[in-house]
Amino acid sequence: MALKGNLRDFSTTQLLNLISLARKTGTLSIQNSGEEAHMSFQEGKLIYAYMGDERVNHLAQILRKAGKLSKEQAHIIETKVQGKTDRQIGYLLIQAGHVTQSDIMQSVRQNILNIVYKLFTWTEGPFQFEANKLPSPNYITLPIDLESVIMEGSRRLKEWEILQEELPDLENSLRFTERPDGKLRNINLTVEEWKVISLIDPRNSMRKIAQANNLSDFEIRRIIYGMLQAGLVELVQSAKPQPHLAAVESGTPSTRNARQQRATTSETPAARRSVVERLINRIRGL
Repeated sequence: MALKGNLRDFSTTQLLNLISLARKTGTLSIQNSGEEAHMSFQEGKLIYAYMGDERVNHLAQILRKAGKLSKEQAHIIETKVQGKTDRQIGYLLIQAGHVTQSDIMQSVRQNILNIVYKLFTWTEGPFQFEANKLPSPNYITLPIDLESVIMEGSRRLKEWEILQEELPDLENSLRFTERPDGKLRNINLTVEEWKVISLIDPRNSMRKIAQANNLSDFEIRRIIYGMLQAGLVELVQSAKPQPHLAAVESGTPSTRNARQQRATTSETPAARRSVVERLINRIRGL
């Protein structure tokens, strides 16, 4: 199966459906806004995923992100075990009593899923599937059923769409509501949420807070939305001028024609998506 194209025409959901139904083995690479993701499959099951450079997808950092190692421990491990594979590092950590085999498996699995779930929000970018290309045996791989991944990814995509509607402009900033201290005492916050709270200031946009904490647009929106619902913070609109609604809706004949032309052009990928959906349904019926 030669798969090559753009997410404008084939969504992540459709690509994973095709790979699962055809029980393909290989690696799918996707690019989006300067980021690059890679997913590997074996007989239709997801087994590995990483973002950016594979070499920085180090087991010690995966365990740190999962809370199994401290930042200092991860740094020491990376320094002392240079040149060793993830499998060798995992064995040494288990022997030293720092983590269990279950800790490693759960952390690697969650890391893979976090990467793949992010791709469901990508709507544009080139992709390519290389048949029979698999990660090095030095890396830890786990078989994961794509059906459950697709279901959870689709749920998160709907959540992403809702969050975009509620918080469309990340250039807006935040401020605390009156007397948030009492509310904070009654709410259990994650480490990421506390980091976001520490930077809430009308001078800091939500985008700046996200960049400072290495959070994706989806992650910062979800955290801020929860805080808004809890009444901890409120939005401060950015000072940039907004177009007048009436002017946007009416416009001159030339602008209306331009909008109609863009609408017509945007229907082409939708038509192609429809063809892909019919293809997937046909494969399912075989």
